[in-house]
Amino acid sequence: MLIRAIRSEEKELYNLAVSHPLQSWEWGEFRKKTGVKVERLGFFEGEKITKGLQTTFHSLPFPGINKQIGYLPKGFTPDENQIAALKQLAQQHNALFIKLEPNLLHNAQTPHSFSQLNKTLRDNGAVPGRPLFTKYTFQLDLTQPEDALFANLSSKTRYNVNLAYKKGVKIFENSTKEGVEQYIEILEETMTRQGFYAHTPDYFRKMWQTMGDSGMLKVFNAVYQDQILVSWIMFVFNNILYYPYGASRNAHRDVMASNLMMWEMIRFGKEEGCHTFDMWGSLGPNPDEKNPWYGFHRFKKGYGGQLLESIGSYDLVMNLPVYRLYRMGEELRWKWLRLKTHLPF
Repeated sequence: MLIRAIRSEEKELYNLAVSHPLQSWEWGEFRKKTGVKVERLGFFEGEKITKGLQTTFHSLPFPGINKQIGYLPKGFTPDENQIAALKQLAQQHNALFIKLEPNLLHNAQTPHSFSQLNKTLRDNGAVPGRPLFTKYTFQLDLTQPEDALFANLSSKTRYNVNLAYKKGVKIFENSTKEGVEQYIEILEETMTRQGFYAHTPDYFRKMWQTMGDSGMLKVFNAVYQDQILVSWIMFVFNNILYYPYGASRNAHRDVMASNLMMWEMIRFGKEEGCHTFDMWGSLGPNPDEKNPWYGFHRFKKGYGGQLLESIGSYDLVMNLPVYRLYRMGEELRWKWLRLKTHLPF
């Protein structure tokens, strides 16, 4: 097997070899605009790219440690070739570790063991790390007929979708610069109301500048009485629809605009020829109702998707003593960030 850097003229072939939008060529170009370094590797059998991976490298957020952090989100299942290639990239970039979050999912309701993969990772110096992606997600099979998909909604969800129709909520696509600005405006309202952190407006503007013409990025609005109540950014990649970003206003919550938005995204995915709708994150099989994300989990569950579990997050560590110091500092940093959300300013 030949492993080498991907050339720009191989963009389309590379995209066909990867399985998630965060591994796409377009996403890598966007991340370059945010100031991070991007490395793409192709794994070749003869002249054919059979697998690809895209890793970003970021400066450590702590002064005094002259190291980088690598991140490989939603890559193919780690094997000896992948790990050897990543260790070489880590050496080139003076990386303390590379975080791996493989795009490997199994039914969360069925007992399954990742024991062999866990052993492979641990034997090669990887340890469980702080996750950036949730371990679980709902995925919906879009190859079913529309009437079957609607019948599979929970009774409460069907009621809310029908209510939104009756109230006159409308869903419009606005995959333009204006649409992204509308999303940013509503996101800022959402963050203020719910007290959580999200990406900056500049992040989403750069995303649009880089990916807006690719056909991957879609923006949809739910409108009621000429006011945008809900705005979502969706991704379409290799016949899978993804829901990565959403924002909503507090006004007119009784018209159930978000419920109609999700249903219309299901219909949109079918029209686009997608076979799967990945809802991008949820809680696990036995969610705690006191968890702040429980309402979001319940909302997604109502659409009849299958709850899937991933192996989670592993850090492929290059220097274990320094890594341990980093993890201690990371824990303190996150405690401070959580505290800040509850402080008056």
